[in-house]
Amino acid sequence: MANASSALAFMAANLFDNPSEKFPLVGVTGTNGKTTVASLLYQLFTKAGYKVGLLSTVKILVGDKEFPTLHTTPDSITINKYLDFMLEEGVEYCFMEVSSHGIHQKRSEGLTFAGGIFTNLSHDHLDYHKTFTAYRDVKKEFFDGLPKSAFAITNLDDKNGAFMLQNTKAKKYSYALKTVADYKTKILEKQLSGTLINIDGTEVWTKLIGTFNIYNLTAIIATAELLGLERLEILTIVSQLESVSGRFEYVVSDDNITGIVDYAHTPDALKNVLETINDIRTGNESLIAVVGCGGDRDKTKRPKMAHIASQLSTQAIFTSDNPRTEDPQTIINEMEAGVSPENYRKTLAVLNRRQAIKTACKFAKNGDIILVAGKGHETYQEVNGVRSHFDDLEEITNCFNQLKKK
Repeated sequence: MANASSALAFMAANLFDNPSEKFPLVGVTGTNGKTTVASLLYQLFTKAGYKVGLLSTVKILVGDKEFPTLHTTPDSITINKYLDFMLEEGVEYCFMEVSSHGIHQKRSEGLTFAGGIFTNLSHDHLDYHKTFTAYRDVKKEFFDGLPKSAFAITNLDDKNGAFMLQNTKAKKYSYALKTVADYKTKILEKQLSGTLINIDGTEVWTKLIGTFNIYNLTAIIATAELLGLERLEILTIVSQLESVSGRFEYVVSDDNITGIVDYAHTPDALKNVLETINDIRTGNESLIAVVGCGGDRDKTKRPKMAHIASQLSTQAIFTSDNPRTEDPQTIINEMEAGVSPENYRKTLAVLNRRQAIKTACKFAKNGDIILVAGKGHETYQEVNGVRSHFDDLEEITNCFNQLKKK
């Protein structure tokens, strides 16, 4: 696979005359936060008046022209095709998610990166990489390959942050919330409407919610400054940035029930989002989590995610989440194996995802919070190779509208 992908990368670079050398291309890698960081950098530079490209899990953007995408990191030919199109369209900066699959399969080989960003590393894709060490080392390969002319910025609060930059030729920078770093942020106030932060002595209000998002935001601020934008301009735009589709999106019902949709599909991401909600809520309301695990993917994270959901919520509802070719009930059974005896009474299995969301809405009372995790921006449910329309935000909004009619 890697040899074939390397050949593709070589062919793509020659076919398109390596358009990545014509404008700054910045790659974002890590377990969680890649989409948020890349998408918000696209937003920030667009608001700053530049024409920007984006290669992300959610979509591909060339200026304001949007194209669908099936993979976090497309194949080499597709990447270079869009980079070539960006060059034709006068794009001045491009931000790209770089996945572990993409690195291992050499999809990004031959590209010239102006910078690389490391977000964090936690349990994911062990069905593919087999061990955490192999997964970590593949991520590191991206930074090992950066040229001297590039910058490499890492999250020093992550235990693998410093390791990522050990052998890079690029100029090294760091960001953190807890550790001394080149870019240091402190959270001053948390609300459901946003977060007040202090970065290197300057206070800024952001619409982004959760500690994990403040890490993302710090990486964004650092990257924008390293690419030449002025700090004051960056911070002014930061206060205007909108949340990325399917990342902590929320709606509020007439009965003051808050429905949150998030892409959290790894143990660490689910823990982050549940802890964020618990930090914000008063404790007088219930937190109902609707959680599933995808089929034909890493099975070892299933019991871990169920344990986290049952531990950190008032009520956990286990359901299907793109079961693909697997039996949804088997997936739920494997999830339930991770629930501690003291939390088992807080769990419920509802096989049909639509029904699970409706059940959460029926349980919820005034002031309660519902988290629907796992699919985020996705607008489909895949069962036995067939994709049917399914949108978590749409489903919870419909539930709230039905409650209003009663």
